[in-house]
Formats: sequence, C-alpha cells, structure tokens
Amino acid sequence: MTTEAIIGAVTGTLTAPRTILLGRYDSHGRLQYTGRSTTLTQTASRTHADMLTAPAGVHPWTGWTFSAGWGTRETLDVQLVQPDIVMEVAVDVARDAAGRWRHPVRAHRVRTDVAAAQIPLFGE
Repeated sequence: MTTEAIIGAVTGTLTAPRTILLGRYDSHGRLQYTGRSTTLTQTASRTHADMLTAPAGVHPWTGWTFSAGWGTRETLDVQLVQPDIVMEVAVDVARDAAGRWRHPVRAHRVRTDVAAAQIPLFGE
C-alpha cells in the first residue's frame, strides 16, 4: 500500500540524506512524526538533496529527539528540513499505539502535484 507524508527531517546531511523522517499534520495543525524510511539509494539521496532546504523559521520538531529503533535508547542525529515536500511511500499496516508506522517505509517519489494540506491526517 502507498500513501503520502511530509518530509520533516533527514539523517545524514542535507546534501547527502541517508534516511527520511516523515510526518503528517494532526487535527490541531501540528506536524506529528509518523515514521522513517529505509536507507536511500545513492541515486535517491542525490535526487532528494536537490529539493531539501533548511527550515525557514522555527521547525515544528525543534527540540524533539527520535529513537534509532524499537527498544533502544539511542537517538538519531537528524537535520530538520523545511516541511513542505510531500513524499509517496510504501507502508505496511502495522502501527504503534501512537499511530506511527512500526516498520521503515520505502520512499517511492516526491509528489509535486500534492500539497501538504492534502495528505491524510496523522493516524489515518
């Protein structure tokens, strides 16, 4: 199954992203973390790097930490990005109690034809 989410951060650097952290807005207009992608191929990393920019102002995830995996206290070193790029991703049905995707998602393509306000709300 594929769906859309907003790119909110990356691991690696803006010029060489390794994985993508995704989010969706909740019913109160807050960008909530929904999950992380599998490791990007070199081609995908270069393609996404051309689109990513640093946040223009205060990012909704400023001060947040992200777990490196289930059952670990290790946190990811992330680079926040301007949250305005919509990505189509392949997901499975497993979600945690908060509504986040339990397994890494596979990035398919950037959706320039879809605005961030058009994607499903967090938890949908």
